[in-house]
Amino acid sequence: MLDYVMFNKESERLLFKKVTQSDFESWLPFHQEPLSSQYWSGIPKDPITACKEQFSRMFERYEEQSGGMNALFSKETNKLIGLAGLLVQHVNNKEELEIGYSILPEYWRQGYAFEAAKKCKEVAFENKWADSLISIIQVNNIPSQKIALKNGMYIDFSTTYKDNPVRIFRIKV
Repeated sequence: MLDYVMFNKESERLLFKKVTQSDFESWLPFHQEPLSSQYWSGIPKDPITACKEQFSRMFERYEEQSGGMNALFSKETNKLIGLAGLLVQHVNNKEELEIGYSILPEYWRQGYAFEAAKKCKEVAFENKWADSLISIIQVNNIPSQKIALKNGMYIDFSTTYKDNPVRIFRIKV
């Protein structure tokens, strides 16, 4: 079984590494910024609880070999910038491979999400892991939708995912 992780890959400015427990404190500001979760319902309001749940799920994915988020570190500063990766998801009873990305608020609007998403797409297609990739994006999350479109994706359909109205963006080989 493939695990779809991208440890030790790199893009122009980013190093893709395995997320470790030592990344927790560096990632916590993501959950402390209310705008980070403004589009997604069902995330705990307490930042520490939300971060713990996210980390628990990332480590579960590594064990299950269902893809996983990579810690994105700046090549220049070696600081954590965000998370991105390829995730096995089930949407409308179909297994899909998703490009997921989240960037720490202090690095928003600097092109890191697009750079990471593009690298995820390239690695997945180069390794022939899927004929198409998706991104699951809440309908009001325009910044993430713009990244998906810039990455060559198109809106395939709208649905509900984990009690959130979403658009499924897709790109095919």
